[in-house]
Amino acid sequence: MATVNVERTEDGFQATNDRGARVAIGDGDTAGAFTPVELLLAALGGCELVTVEPLTAQRGHRMVRLAATVSADKVATSRLGTITISYDVELPAGDDKAGDVLAAVAGRVHDSYCTVGNALKEPMKVEQVLPDGG
Repeated sequence: MATVNVERTEDGFQATNDRGARVAIGDGDTAGAFTPVELLLAALGGCELVTVEPLTAQRGHRMVRLAATVSADKVATSRLGTITISYDVELPAGDDKAGDVLAAVAGRVHDSYCTVGNALKEPMKVEQVLPDGG
């Protein structure tokens, strides 16, 4: 089970995981903080890259640079349009197969193996639990 705690702080909100990592969350005007939508985009990009990297490396093709830009336009008050993941990669010099391996692995990860991507592609149940009497 994945769990994070989100709580109000003096200057916005903060998410904390059970390993002690912290991420500042704000409304877009809060310096040094991500908006919730930015965190969603970061989660998707992070999910793909942390899955692609070891799979390409295991096949003997470690990319010199592996990065991605994830973007989406807000198309309505509480709706995003298509989310685009643009890879920024530097292939290893002299490795003629690295590009093909990357394309195959990244395609499979995007289509099937990224948990965050799968959650965004298919409707899933989200429940809210409020305290009694509140």
